[in-house]
Amino acid sequence: MLIKMTLGAALAVSLLSSAASAQTSASAWTDLNLRAGPGPQFEIIDVIPASGEVAVAGCLESASWCEVTYNGTVGWASGDYLTTLIGEERVAIYPNRDTVSLETVVHSDTSDETTAASGVTGAIAGALIGGPVGAVIGGVAGASAGAAVDPGPTVTTYVQENPRDVIYLDGEVVVGAGVPETVELSEVPDSTYSYAYINGVPVVIKREDRRIIQIVR
Repeated sequence: MLIKMTLGAALAVSLLSSAASAQTSASAWTDLNLRAGPGPQFEIIDVIPASGEVAVAGCLESASWCEVTYNGTVGWASGDYLTTLIGEERVAIYPNRDTVSLETVVHSDTSDETTAASGVTGAIAGALIGGPVGAVIGGVAGASAGAAVDPGPTVTTYVQENPRDVIYLDGEVVVGAGVPETVELSEVPDSTYSYAYINGVPVVIKREDRRIIQIVR
């Protein structure tokens, strides 16, 4: 009986080790939202800090969202801003998913539940423009490429005290992403910055090139 129990325990450990090895280790190129589901309407359940490590179970086939585990919490993050090493280069995993050999995962359609939970109404109004990593195939993620710019407390306070209707755009809100011309921005008085509330969070935007320079959390 003892031999059988020992063999059973060894088999269980082996299966757990195989499951763990099937996951890909990756790190966030910049502060990255961990969401309850694969889309901008889903609730933000945590934030993966820049260079924070995650285990990637796999990614959707037709959208750049990947199922990950961060600090024991399972959620979804944008694979365009999760990076891993290929040789000596650190690259975004979703554009390189064939090389990285990521599993394809499926997420059940819970759009009705998501809409009810987050108050989202209407269709997604366009798409964010990829940042320095974005969806560029083979793009190398520099260590400081996703560093935010601090516009100062006056700008941040104004953005927080003057909320706007939330706009939902396809993609993830990260520092360096561009906001399309179709989105109307609000100006911060006496500054070179604009702002908007995008995908559930307020963001400060550099007026001249419409790039997100800070996410106000």
